[in-house]
Amino acid sequence: MKTIQISLLATALILSYACNSGQKEKNEDSGSPQTKIENLVEESRVNISIDGELFTSYMYADTFEKPFLFPIIAANGTCVTRGYPIDPREGESVDHPHHTGYWFNYGNVNGIDFWGNSKMIPASKKDRYGIIKIKKVNKTENLPGKAILEVTQEWVNPDGSIPLEETITYVFSAGPDFRIIDRISTLSTELPEVSFADTKEGAFAIRVARFLKFPSERPQKFVDNYGNITDVPALNNEGVNGNYISSEGDEGKDVWGKRAKWMNLYGAKGSDTISLVIMDHPANLNYPTYWHARTYGLFAANPFGVKDFTKGEKELNFILKSGETQTFRHRLFIKSGEMAVPLEIEKYWKDFSESYR
Repeated sequence: MKTIQISLLATALILSYACNSGQKEKNEDSGSPQTKIENLVEESRVNISIDGELFTSYMYADTFEKPFLFPIIAANGTCVTRGYPIDPREGESVDHPHHTGYWFNYGNVNGIDFWGNSKMIPASKKDRYGIIKIKKVNKTENLPGKAILEVTQEWVNPDGSIPLEETITYVFSAGPDFRIIDRISTLSTELPEVSFADTKEGAFAIRVARFLKFPSERPQKFVDNYGNITDVPALNNEGVNGNYISSEGDEGKDVWGKRAKWMNLYGAKGSDTISLVIMDHPANLNYPTYWHARTYGLFAANPFGVKDFTKGEKELNFILKSGETQTFRHRLFIKSGEMAVPLEIEKYWKDFSESYR
């Protein structure tokens, strides 16, 4: 796969327009939205559109440390992903440059950090960090009411060896006031074994737009596994009003490190409230998952990091052996208009839990 340079600038301009065009008028048409998927090979991205307007793009250029979905746009036209570092927007924070769109990776895979890698890591430290590269776009398919993308990715160590292969099926669907992304991912290895030592740094994650953050009371510092410090300054809180609620009834910052089958991050944007819900599947490893859900805009489900979340009371240290596979199933449900209430979320979670075995 060739490295893309000039086309990435053009891509950023296109995505910036899609995210900053303002809220759309509510669609009163009762018909099902039309979904379209298109692989733009020369731009190293796959576009998914709803009724002719961009919903999200699978971004896979070699200039990135991992493929990811970006931006993600709600049914009313509101962008729910942070712009930085792909397409920075005025007023948003510029911490954690490895938080890009919606992605999956992990901070300790046979001792290599796939989570924290970014353009900001100096060359002298790159031997600690892995990258994820696309191997093949296996399929793009438009079906009635949904679009399907299947890809194969390789997790690559600093020495070029490949500890993991990952096959992902994305299923994109929509309604008048909601969007859905189902992600079904299967990991395999040709090594005797691959370890996922417990760490909070993971795993199925989205970095959200500014309005979905919590109001910032004071500056914060976050330290990764290697002692790298990221400063998160206190910013202007105008329009910042995010909050979490879990399937177990936990709310606010208290959801961090707790277990739940789904988590709702919601906030008001203009006259609408946007709900961003990540759903865990009963067949997933360590269900119900732990939540690495931060107040500054990181929203992640982490089934691996048991030790960090239980303050050392329990450990998992998952190991994937040669000849074995591990499949993860997650749903991202985005509703605009009125906040998604628990009864409504349960309906979509039940549908999700019964759709993939």
